[in-house]
Amino acid sequence: MPPEPDAVMPGAAVPDRARSDACPGALRLHTADDGALARVRLPGGLLTDRQALALAGAAETLGDGRLEITSRGNVQLRGLASDCGGELAERLRAAGLLPSDTHERVRNIVASPGPGAGPAEGSADVRAWARALDAALCASPWATGLSGKFLFALDDGRGDVAALDADVTLIAGPDGTALLRLGRAATARPVPAGRAVAAALDAAREFLDAQRAAGLRAWHLRELPDLLPPGPVPLAPPAGTRPPLGALPWGGLHVGLRFGVAAAGQWRALVDAAEGELRLTPWRGAVLPGAPAGRLPALAAAGFRTAAGTAWDGASACTGLPGCAKSRSDVRADAARALDGSTARGAGPQPGAALLPVHWSGCERRCGHPAGRRVDVLATGEGYRVAVTGGPQGRDTAVEVTNELMAAAVAAARRTT
Repeated sequence: MPPEPDAVMPGAAVPDRARSDACPGALRLHTADDGALARVRLPGGLLTDRQALALAGAAETLGDGRLEITSRGNVQLRGLASDCGGELAERLRAAGLLPSDTHERVRNIVASPGPGAGPAEGSADVRAWARALDAALCASPWATGLSGKFLFALDDGRGDVAALDADVTLIAGPDGTALLRLGRAATARPVPAGRAVAAALDAAREFLDAQRAAGLRAWHLRELPDLLPPGPVPLAPPAGTRPPLGALPWGGLHVGLRFGVAAAGQWRALVDAAEGELRLTPWRGAVLPGAPAGRLPALAAAGFRTAAGTAWDGASACTGLPGCAKSRSDVRADAARALDGSTARGAGPQPGAALLPVHWSGCERRCGHPAGRRVDVLATGEGYRVAVTGGPQGRDTAVEVTNELMAAAVAAARRTT
């Protein structure tokens, strides 16, 4: 299996990105087989109910009527007409979703979705960080030099989004401090919490300045890991623990979307339950901080995942056919059949055990795959190649199976330790 287009394998030559990345935005639409695609950046995944309804209206009027949450907590609209860019931009500006035409593709900020109420639940409310960092990015002319793939992560101390291996990660401490991690470094720089946002912005600028001085061009810090000095504080591997589905211990609800996709009607049901605010997550779900547990049955009836314990836990897939011409299969349809079948057979996680994440890909680009160890399911045109990959142990032996045998092969691979 070849590496992903923006990955750097150990020992490989440092890439020199002579071209700009091709990430779509709200103003720069991407042409796909099912129409144009727009990606609306939502720093910290934060949405008011008014903004969420504006997105639903745009999806219905201008697109295919669906909204898709990405692995960075942003929203994609698909099936757009190629000439709808002007009207879409007007709708987004009116809703406060397009604060800067020049910086809209670099507003990539993920944040812990919890309240940060204390050491057990996280040490900081990172929503203020997200808003401040977004405003500072948009006010910095040099920031347009960042790639549309460059990612900031703001972790409230739980270690949830710190596990995403962002380019610049802030981790809140319990005593008014924060740790600044660069790329995938095993060390961090301590900074006062009051300077955390400024330190994150400074690190991004240092990265641009250093690669310019070296005569190189990169999209990610991990591509040039030795360009910036490491921090003095050793870091333990982040926990990577996601908030549980259903009623949250600190209040509110967390629901999941199958492959991150919701029809506009489902989206409105989500807004109705949210009571004013939504926090979209990089796990393709939504936290509704003001919603009572009594809303869960209606959300489940609307098609949202409201409880863990099924084969759908940790499952993702690229767009596949018919939306992507490079795909060899309708991977989402194949994956849904496999996951529903495994759930019906009771092949979900057993009590006290966990399944490896799994990602279906229609081609070798493996768009949208999660970080870390996972089951990689790659369409071959004649079936699927199933392998465990992404961990420190290296790649396991792949098996090639037919569509009919794929579900059983995936279920077995997900129990690999």
